[in-house]
Amino acid sequence: MKWLPVVLACLQLAQGAVRISLKKGLSIRDKMREAGVLDDFLKHIKYDPVKKYQPSQGSVVREPITNHLDSSYFGEISIGEPPQKFLVLFDTGSSNLWVPSTDCKSPACFNHAKFKPGDSATFTPSGRSYTVSYGSGAVTVVLGSDTLRLQSITVTNQEFGLSQDEPTQPFYFADFDGILGMAYPSLAVGGMATALEGMLEQNQLAEPIFSFYFSRQPTYEYGGELILGGVDPQLFQGDITWAPVTQELYWQVALEEFAVGQSVSGWCSQGCQAIVDTGTFLLTVPQEYLESILEALGAQETSYGYAVDCNDTQSMPPIAFGIGGAQLPLSPSAYVLNSNGYCTLAIEVTYLPSQDGQPLWILGDVFLKEYYTVFDMANNRVGFATSA
Repeated sequence: MKWLPVVLACLQLAQGAVRISLKKGLSIRDKMREAGVLDDFLKHIKYDPVKKYQPSQGSVVREPITNHLDSSYFGEISIGEPPQKFLVLFDTGSSNLWVPSTDCKSPACFNHAKFKPGDSATFTPSGRSYTVSYGSGAVTVVLGSDTLRLQSITVTNQEFGLSQDEPTQPFYFADFDGILGMAYPSLAVGGMATALEGMLEQNQLAEPIFSFYFSRQPTYEYGGELILGGVDPQLFQGDITWAPVTQELYWQVALEEFAVGQSVSGWCSQGCQAIVDTGTFLLTVPQEYLESILEALGAQETSYGYAVDCNDTQSMPPIAFGIGGAQLPLSPSAYVLNSNGYCTLAIEVTYLPSQDGQPLWILGDVFLKEYYTVFDMANNRVGFATSA
């Protein structure tokens, strides 16, 4: 199922486009490490970032929450009449909208905003439910409908999930209350109408596009912006490079090449796929290429990640992704993380291929900080331009 048939007119910050300010908080990983529970948690989960993108079976969705361990960009929405406010992760790697409910009695819900159905004059229960299966436990969600607001955007009778139970680890440590999925409607569990579908059906978007800007120097008060219904030319430089979506489930594009410095790898000569995912922080690389990348960048595998000498980062080569006929490079300052003088590569490994069998990469927030990204629902394409 595609998006509604809508026509894309022009690409400027259209009158009526809505700007959502994103906050940048401590990641779940950072907060769990501070609490001394991270190592034990990671030992007990079997984690592959790509499991997030495997098709769900029936009413059970498998979404490894470890994808969100490092996610820390989120913004405000409200649901209900009068409005009840929530901080949500805007996730282009999933399609469902859910927030905690007052029926949730697990510790993970105690320190988060909870939706109170009885306080909303416009809430309608649907009686349907589904389970989201995470590596650390399951989130049970009951469906209902109510008015969704994102600043001036208002969507009536929007279907959403109300969590009944959440695993304490890691949700207790999340700065966000829930998740607003922005991938394709065909990915939504149980045919649930997505928030973007509601916005399109009710003519709430000036244009059928949305775009993300992640600040390179984020703070809690300003981590970036989500523009709903347009793009903001002040947030990027130069032209937009467009790449068609190759599978209308995720915002997935063909990765034509990967290079380290001047050395073109040839790994994608038979085809690679890349998912553009705001709900994943790191870059992920297929397992078969990891050793070569570590060797090329002089990194060593440790219990805390792929370590490099902080003194060497200035002389490390750029890495580049070939997408849409263009080279999109990342400098070492983008792909090396410095945590109190301990430097690691901002990458993790994936073991599963894309659904067509090609090697699958994930372009997370580390990549998106360098490239303003436009998601074009009318023409099923993703655009990249150098961030301002």
